Amino acid sequence: MWSNFFVQQDEEGRTGVAGQSGGLAGMKGGRGQRRIHKMSDSQEGKIKLAFFVSIVGVTLTVLGMGTEFWVELAQPKNFSGNQTCQMAHYGLWKGCIRTLSVDEIDPERTSCGPADLRGESNCTYFKFFTSGENAVIFKKTTKKSLNLAAAVLALLSLTMMVMGSICIAMSLSKGVQFFLKPASFCFILSGVLVLLSVLIFHQSVLALLSSDQSIPLHHELSWSVACVGSAGGILIFGGVLFIILALPFSPWQKCFPHKNSDT
Repeated sequence: MWSNFFVQQDEEGRTGVAGQSGGLAGMKGGRGQRRIHKMSDSQEGKIKLAFFVSIVGVTLTVLGMGTEFWVELAQPKNFSGNQTCQMAHYGLWKGCIRTLSVDEIDPERTSCGPADLRGESNCTYFKFFTSGENAVIFKKTTKKSLNLAAAVLALLSLTMMVMGSICIAMSLSKGVQFFLKPASFCFILSGVLVLLSVLIFHQSVLALLSSDQSIPLHHELSWSVACVGSAGGILIFGGVLFIILALPFSPWQKCFPHKNSDT
């Protein structure tokens, strides 16, 4: 009898220990499951759509930064007194002097241009980043500090775009929303830097024109600035989309909470 009693007590003790260990394992498993918030297919689709919008901004930025059509400087088409006239166009890294035929210019246009007409072109890279020399365009001298600031801001914006793209790639590969907030910060900051680069570049053009008044010049911002300016707005818009997607609830769900039909 005593042996049966001790065997029964031993089995009850083992059962209790096994139940406690199973409960602890279940609690740990529940905690682990609560920590992992996998995104749904619809959420992943929204993130990809917002990322596509941001990629459009990145593409426009790279296209605008790599070209030398930020501004066009044109002499009066009859300034030289012959059948040719000169104009210049440049960007962040390179400038070109073009010689055009007056006969191919619109008769209603008083200045030389536009830059897409056929003519001889002489392009050189700026020496701001190598020897530190200012460029001279039609006896007018650039202001190196402003040109360097515009170029540096443009490069920083590209760096932030790359970091934001890496965050989105990690978010999609891991299936979590944690990286959406840093990605939104990177894209919004890149858009702001792009717009600041355009503003500073415009100030550098005004400083160039005011450096010498011997040759009258007509200036206008070209299509590269339109690309970069549009890219800045698109990048900021894409960053705002990532902020909205990173919220734990939709804004309209807070204003109009869902009512349970069972209650």
